[in-house]
Order: sequence, then C-alpha cells, then structure tokens
Amino acid sequence: MASAAEMLEVRNPRTGEADHRIPVSSREEVAAKAAALRENQRAWEAMGVEGRCGVMARWLGAVKARAADIGEADAVDTGGCHTSYIQGFITMGNIGGWLEDAPKAFADLAWKGMSTSMPTVEVESQVVAYPITGVISPWNAPLMLALLDAIPALFAGSAVLLKPSEVTPRVIEALFETVREVPELAKVFDYVTGPSQVGQAVIEEVDTICFTGSVPTGRKVAVACAERLIPCNLELGGKDPCIVTENADLERAATAVLRGAVYATGQVCYSIERVYVHESVHDQFVALLAEKAGEVRFNAENPKAGHIGPFTFAPQAAIVTAHIADAVAQGATVVTGGEVENIGGGLYLRPTILTGVNHDMLIMQDETFGPCIPVMAYSDTEEAIRLANDTHFGLTASVIAGDAEEAKAIGRRINAGGIFLQDTFLTFAKLRTFGSDSFGWSGYGSPRIGPESLRRFLRRKSLLTQTGAVADIRNDHHLDEEA
Repeated sequence: MASAAEMLEVRNPRTGEADHRIPVSSREEVAAKAAALRENQRAWEAMGVEGRCGVMARWLGAVKARAADIGEADAVDTGGCHTSYIQGFITMGNIGGWLEDAPKAFADLAWKGMSTSMPTVEVESQVVAYPITGVISPWNAPLMLALLDAIPALFAGSAVLLKPSEVTPRVIEALFETVREVPELAKVFDYVTGPSQVGQAVIEEVDTICFTGSVPTGRKVAVACAERLIPCNLELGGKDPCIVTENADLERAATAVLRGAVYATGQVCYSIERVYVHESVHDQFVALLAEKAGEVRFNAENPKAGHIGPFTFAPQAAIVTAHIADAVAQGATVVTGGEVENIGGGLYLRPTILTGVNHDMLIMQDETFGPCIPVMAYSDTEEAIRLANDTHFGLTASVIAGDAEEAKAIGRRINAGGIFLQDTFLTFAKLRTFGSDSFGWSGYGSPRIGPESLRRFLRRKSLLTQTGAVADIRNDHHLDEEA
C-alpha cells in the first residue's frame, strides 16, 4: 500500500471539494500485480469457457446483491448521471449477455477438417488468450466503459489489469468488493490507481491494451504499444453529426437531437455535436429545439430528480467555454445557455444552442464534450453529406428524414461506424448483435461490442496433421534431372 505522501486527492463533481483519496500505485506494485495475474491466468484459461462461465455466473450473483451500491458509487463519481444509478444492473446485463454469447463465440472460432489446398492434411484450429489484458478506462461512464472491455477479456481467458481514471475511481472500489467474493475471479482480475504514469506502467507489463479516452492520449498509448510490439484497441473521440432533412418530423427530430446532445451533460463519446438542418426548416427546428431545451433541469438540488448534472471533470467546463467563446467571436449566436454556472461548487451548463456556425469554428471541428448543440443550415443533400463528412472523426452519425428509406440512403454515405436512423443515441441496440469499426481518429483496432469482440483477446493457432505420405525432396519435379 502506498504511503500518505503517495496519495492522490479526488474531486467531487457536485461540490467541487476533494473528498476522497486514492493511492498512487508504484511501478513496482504494477509489476507485482501483473506477475501474479500472469501466474494465475494459466489455470483460468485451462478451465475452458464453460468453467469460466460458472465462475462468472457466481460473480453475477455478487453484483446483483450490490447493484444499488455500485450505482450510488458511480453517481458520486459522475455527479449524478441518470445512467450511473443503473450501472449495477448494466453490469449484470453485461455479464449475463456474455454467459450466453461466449460459448457460442468460441464454438464459431473452432474448425476442424481436411485442407482444401493440401487434401491429405488435417487442419484444426486452436485459440489462445493473451495472458494479460490491460484496460485503461476514462472518467465518463467510468464503470460501463471499463467493463465493456474487461468482462469479455475475462470470458476469453485473459487476466485483466484495470487502470481506472483517477477522476472517477470510487465505483471501481465498489465493484471490486464483489470481485473479492469470488476467489477464482479475484486471482485474475485486479486494478491499480493513479495518474498517467500508472497507465504507462500497465502498458509495460501486459500483452494487449484496451484504451478509451482522448485522441492525444490515445496516440501516446498507440506509440507505447508499438514500441513493445503488442496490440492495442483504442476508442477515442467523436464529433458526431446529425442531418435533419426538410421532410423530417421536426417534433421528433428536435426531441431526438436534444437528448442525443445533452444526455449525461454531453459527456458521451457518441453525443450529437453537430446538427445540419435543411434551410427551409432551419428556423422552425431551432425554435422547437430551444423550447424543449428550456425544459431541461439541472440535478443540483437532487441528483436523482434533474435531467443533466455537473461536469464530471472540472477542466472540461473550461474547454467547452472556450469552444463557445470562439464561436461567438466568429459570429455565432447563442440561442440558449452559453454560461457555465457554479452551483454549490458544481459546474453546470444549460443546453447551449448556437446558430450562425461554420466549419472554421472549434465547436464544429474539435470534440466539445459538453451539452452544446451547434445548428447549421444546408441547401441540399449533397451539401449535408459533405458537411457531415468534413471531420477527422467517424464514431457515429444520425439521420432524421421523412422516412426510413430516405434516412438510410443518406446514412450509407456518411463515414462513421454506427449510423442511427430516425433517432439518435442507438448504440446500445447493437451490443449483442454485431460490432462496427470506428472511422478516422475515432478509434483503432477491432470492434469492442458484439460476439465478435471476444476475438480481440484471443490469438488463433492452427494444428496441421499430415495423414498421408510425407514429401520427399528427391521427387521435386521442377529440378533438371540431367543436371
């Protein structure tokens, strides 16, 4: 355990006060935990997927018993996001889903038969887990995004070393109370805490990395992994667009855009951050959106009663403020919101609608990660698609049109991994169905959701058995027999 001099204070996003402390794991502690995990992983993988499912089913029971406590801890970390309070139940769904999906995923990877290119050779597949998966998770949705990688890695047979964000560590402490109730799991699932250098130490000790966070940090993670020649899977930023066509139901569109942009105070990787509306309905749409935005309430008085909470990470409020100021300086108009409010030490921002925006502004180019809705008019479909694709990012996008077919025709031409049609915020719909890739700067590596995501933690081997005669070099017919 670290000494008092090696403790890090943690801010409460609702009060602005440092009311929690975490130890800063030393490089030696990280190495020791990794060594123990590596030793224990062999028995974990040897259980086979059915054996691991039995252990994970017991963990599911432990999580169920503490689901409410886990949600409360997540809510303290985030400032009271609605999703936080149900994180225990989301975790149960994650584990339960993989209890059903993991055996089938392994079965789908198995193959045995005769070679089509060498008919006397029997080919059999084998999958081998990476011994240790390192998970470096972000401060937004701290538990959900950590476990989106950690849980399938465990089902795959990896041990997992988790480094949560130092901004939101409380929920991980609550989670590991349940892990310790399952001794077999506790031997292969551990965590370390502290700032960025702890994450660097994790990269030096593991065999593959899953990182969720910003593009600049993701680049550093990728370089560090490249230097060690280990794989990494990165989910990075987004600047997700929504196109609203002239035939769209504007009531529906305004409702969907508002939620997609400001849910969780806009601190979601697939939040709507750019809105393109046909010029013929632009003003009507903005008026509807502003009316709905005016009904969104802070949760300052009661974290379970309002619609949006404070900024989880205080410096993010300054970034959002800078984006708004840059837009206004270049001619944008703030229709609603626009000013960060300090309420009891928490930093809040009302849904901020901006018009008169263009792609020279930070708010239309860089990830804002706050409850801002810049709305830009377009003249025709070609322009809308061009504007939506004018970005380095490509995580998700939304299209709300007159009907689903019109929306789908536009969506097929947008460069993003997930396209939401006639709504926003539909990522959860594909969780157990199939994954999608991130485009551009939004990510690197294999899909992190769907049954196929288990493949990230496995290496495939082939066992080749010659059932016929062996080849004799003296019978190679391409040689010149007279030579």
